[in-house]
Amino acid sequence: MTHAVDQISVIICTYTEDRFHDLIAAVESVQRQTYLPSEIIVVIDHNSTLVERVQEHISGVVVIENTGVRGLSGARNSGIAIAKSPFIAFLDDDAIAAPDWLQSLSVAFADPQVLGVGGAVIPFWLNKQPSWFPEEFYWVVGCTYRGMPQTVGQIRNPIGANMALRREVFDGVGGFRSEVGRVGTRPLGCEETELCIRARQRWPQGIFLYQPQACVSHRVPSNRATWLYFRSRCYAEGLSKAVVAHYRGAKDGLSAERFYTLKTLPLGIVRGAADGLFRFDITGWLRACAILTGFVTTVGGYMVGTVVQRMALHKELDQVQTVIPANRFIQTTSSRKG
Repeated sequence: MTHAVDQISVIICTYTEDRFHDLIAAVESVQRQTYLPSEIIVVIDHNSTLVERVQEHISGVVVIENTGVRGLSGARNSGIAIAKSPFIAFLDDDAIAAPDWLQSLSVAFADPQVLGVGGAVIPFWLNKQPSWFPEEFYWVVGCTYRGMPQTVGQIRNPIGANMALRREVFDGVGGFRSEVGRVGTRPLGCEETELCIRARQRWPQGIFLYQPQACVSHRVPSNRATWLYFRSRCYAEGLSKAVVAHYRGAKDGLSAERFYTLKTLPLGIVRGAADGLFRFDITGWLRACAILTGFVTTVGGYMVGTVVQRMALHKELDQVQTVIPANRFIQTTSSRKG
């Protein structure tokens, strides 16, 4: 396999010392690539102590602080601002890239229509995977979920833990929105979804590809393998999708979700129920229940988020209507004085 790009930068964002050893593993996995990046940029999200620790203990990387709004979007944008390569790859600080990860990603850019590419994100459960946790909801833990393509194919957006984009995408439409995306442990997301939709609206002929051979493993700690986290992440996803729909429109913002809701989830429920009925596997019923609960919770979050976005819009309109009459009064008074 050959690569189709001359230079590619890798950005890894981190925010907490709790993941320091995970960060070391992530950086080392990039440094062991069969196709080495031109630079590895580690962005620290508003944690000066962690900046000093990374600078002291991790060599061969460029270490910078997030100069933007706190959160993953601001950190990524800070890294993009200093990246020197025409292609930029992103890896989570708790993920480990396969040795041919960058090579597999870079091949996709041989097609000039490809704006970006993402690869498979395989969950690495630090404890045993809960038997009730359905593969249809692996996105809850930031991983490739059942329903995504099995081979190379077009997708709306890649998963943020494993993706690469052309630099010209950011030059043309800007960076990641700070209104969406994770801030610390707050389980929001969809910043890459909003960006990719924005790029496709700017370049309708452009595409994003899924390259399953570009594989990374993503750590899943025990606190993310709980029923409480599952529900909170689903609810937060609904909130995030409402923000995306607000900025990019519901048609594009929910295009992938329609297929997922109408085909992937019903099949998952049937699969779980069949395991319960014919294989006498009680965990099948639990997975079916989890799918239904996750769907309802996500929809609930989306409805709440939609109401919040509408209230914010009405508030902005009220402020504009308040300012305009005041300006007219000032202009009228000035003209009378003249």
